[in-house]
Amino acid sequence: MVATSQPLSSEIGLSILKRGGNAVDAAIAIASALGVLEPCSTGIGGDCFLLYYDAIRRKVSGLNGSGRSASNITLKSVQADLKRKDGQIPFRIPIEHGHSVTLPGTIAGWIDAVERWGTLPLEELLSPSITLASEGFPVGPVTSKLWMACESTLATRVNGSDLLCDDRKAPAPGSICYNRHLAQVLKEISTKGKEGFYKGWVAEAITNSVREAGGALTMEDLVSHRSDFVDPIKTTFEDLDIYEIPPSGQGITALLALNIMQQFRHKYHWEVDHNSAEYLHVLTEALRLAFTDAQWYACDPDNYAESDATASSIPLKHLLSAEYATERASRIDINRAIIDPKRGSPELFCDTVSFQVVDLWGNAVSMVNSVYETFGSKIIPEKCGFVLQNRGSNFVLLPGKHPHPNILGPNKRPYHTIIPAISVHKPSNALHGSWSCMGGFMQPQGHVQLMCNLRWFGMDPQEAIDAPRLCIHGFEQLRHVDDANLQVSLEHGIDESVVQEMRSLGHNVGPICNSKKQSVFGRAQIIVRDPSNGLLIAGSDGRADGCAMGF
Repeated sequence: MVATSQPLSSEIGLSILKRGGNAVDAAIAIASALGVLEPCSTGIGGDCFLLYYDAIRRKVSGLNGSGRSASNITLKSVQADLKRKDGQIPFRIPIEHGHSVTLPGTIAGWIDAVERWGTLPLEELLSPSITLASEGFPVGPVTSKLWMACESTLATRVNGSDLLCDDRKAPAPGSICYNRHLAQVLKEISTKGKEGFYKGWVAEAITNSVREAGGALTMEDLVSHRSDFVDPIKTTFEDLDIYEIPPSGQGITALLALNIMQQFRHKYHWEVDHNSAEYLHVLTEALRLAFTDAQWYACDPDNYAESDATASSIPLKHLLSAEYATERASRIDINRAIIDPKRGSPELFCDTVSFQVVDLWGNAVSMVNSVYETFGSKIIPEKCGFVLQNRGSNFVLLPGKHPHPNILGPNKRPYHTIIPAISVHKPSNALHGSWSCMGGFMQPQGHVQLMCNLRWFGMDPQEAIDAPRLCIHGFEQLRHVDDANLQVSLEHGIDESVVQEMRSLGHNVGPICNSKKQSVFGRAQIIVRDPSNGLLIAGSDGRADGCAMGF
């Protein structure tokens, strides 16, 4: 079974499974197809994270396929490049500057995953995407809307017309689109592997485009890139173990918030209606508290040091302990919003793609691929047909009194938003589900709401996805969660009276968001396994163009 954000990518993934491929084979074929079908959200110029459930060993493993900053970049040089006329230095790198481009890790991640866990040759997995890109593909309504939002920007960018139709317009819903440049790049990768991307003409096009945009990536940086196989982090929520990728990813945010929610519920024997003001108040507070920690600790573990130099590694065990969750939950006042959570700034945008695969042997893959914001940095290598991501905009440029773990530096991974998830039953470690909710800083918020919907409110996978969501976000210029005015957005379907109740508790709640703004709330995909009979039950988000398919 597969669940993706595009019908054609679901069909491609299913065809790989029918051919005898396993979950990893199907996942890489899907990821490649989505880079063609949904270039506004994903592509080979971005990163990928993957969780893999081995049904025989009943073990979850992880892959961090994200890139690092340039080896010759320095904080001082970037500050000098970005200094404004008034002498001020921005807190973060502008999202379309060459310095925002970190090395694209997707291709290495795909190939490393196939070599370790897959069964089919890379050429066979990329072939459907090459066909789509060269022979044409239909564009769905949600994808078209995202594409159109960037039409004018792409039209002014170097090589921007490569991602527009012949009339320099974004494709309308239902139109047929081509990307023959991307087809050539995928052919190069399918025959040469990593060298087809990190060396040769594609690598030269990448470094040239970044340099022309003011960035510092070099050919040597591309050649030296590596993925990391990682041990996932986990927490126990009710009767399940929930797995996420460890920092530099923000999966820890979801685990922290789930821990806080669970401790609050157990402490107060809390029973509450779904999406009531009381429930959404506590959910908001748990997420705010989780973000304050994650925005500090979700950083490159290879470059971590506490500001007071007393710790040399991220204190994951302490952060995910029941004792710490109890302490954080005690800060929640049921009658008013917390005034002063510290650090961080959840931002408002929701791109990225996520998808799920479970094969006939019971192996599962939860995977997320992304170029970060819509069309990433808008930097497009010549004759390549893809954009480069702008993950470097999550680095901090101002050291301050206490140096931030995400301060810009060479060969460093920034705070990363993409987070796949897998859940297993305790104590058997039998697969419960493979799931995720794409969308920038909405992702951990979506994970928490999906899991609460499933385990607390008894929803099935599709109901859990369809239920109206909450999203907390700040404004671009804010540096810290406690800069106040964090806005809470509520999706259409939540009662209007809840808005007034939330405001009375001290939350900055905007008007109910209608369907035109629903991309704020992310797009989820879930596959759950019924432990009684092994039946697979999927849900696919109507906020995207996709669907689930099985056989």
